[in-house]
Amino acid sequence: MKPSIEPPVSLMRPMLGALPGYVAALRRDWSPDNIRGRAASEEQLRRIDEDASGFVASLHDPAARGAPIEMPDGSLLPRLPGYVRWVWDGEFCGSISLRWQPGTSSLPEYVLGHVGYAIVPWKRGCGYATRALALLLPEARAHGLPHIDLTTDPANITSQKVILANGGRLLERFRKPEVYGCAEGLRFRIDL
Repeated sequence: MKPSIEPPVSLMRPMLGALPGYVAALRRDWSPDNIRGRAASEEQLRRIDEDASGFVASLHDPAARGAPIEMPDGSLLPRLPGYVRWVWDGEFCGSISLRWQPGTSSLPEYVLGHVGYAIVPWKRGCGYATRALALLLPEARAHGLPHIDLTTDPANITSQKVILANGGRLLERFRKPEVYGCAEGLRFRIDL
């Protein structure tokens, strides 16, 4: 039996040429939003149908010029500077995002962490999230962040392993804000 060789994983800035793979993943019930899930996927598909170029451009917003963020309860809150990178191995594999507040490493209460990621189900278990997070860390450092905070649910052991593999340490168990249903969460930190 030949050993399998994983294709290299890289991060790419979203672009129109790669959008069909992103759309295909959304249509296969993948969502880049671990909280809003399918509702977020449907919303993104509508936005892509209305203005694909505008949608792709909106994924890179380091000046926070975009519309406010819609929270799970429907409320609208200010957008932070940030952007999305697509996880790529020759085809679309998932997404990872970075957000921050200029001049500080703290985040508003309604922003659970600096980084969020979601790998398509058919590529999970291959180390893609671990590698994507490792590739994003230098970008976070370049924005002047001394550390990044990430949160996950206590039952999400896979995500905890991704964070720990990248040098994360558990800071605390906490209750998420009311807008997230006051569910229990775990907050990790990766020093940069």
